[in-house]
Amino acid sequence: MNEFGQYVRQRRLELQASKKHGFSLRQVAAAMEVQPSYLSKVERGDSGPPSEETTKTLAAILGEDPDVLLALAGKVSKDLREAIMKRPKLFAELIRQVKDAPDQAVLRVVREVRDGNW
Repeated sequence: MNEFGQYVRQRRLELQASKKHGFSLRQVAAAMEVQPSYLSKVERGDSGPPSEETTKTLAAILGEDPDVLLALAGKVSKDLREAIMKRPKLFAELIRQVKDAPDQAVLRVVREVRDGNW
């Protein structure tokens, strides 16, 4: 089972176990507008992750951050790709510099950029 499929299955089963209605495999597949057999294959890792749009739909159904599911699927959202493509060298350097930094340091950088505190 791949990480994406395993994560999706675990989250769906957690929601189903919490007695929330609508989280059976068939119900989630219907909400995604895919066949239950396809979602089952994705969860088992027998099929690759769905498209970006379908992954975002699944994230909304499961109450997950779409960027997290996309990352688990080995994908980057279109808006992030566009941002990276505007300044690929700078973003590559930034990502390499923060990849091993503690979460606290990365959060500080994010807050500074978001708040405009240069």
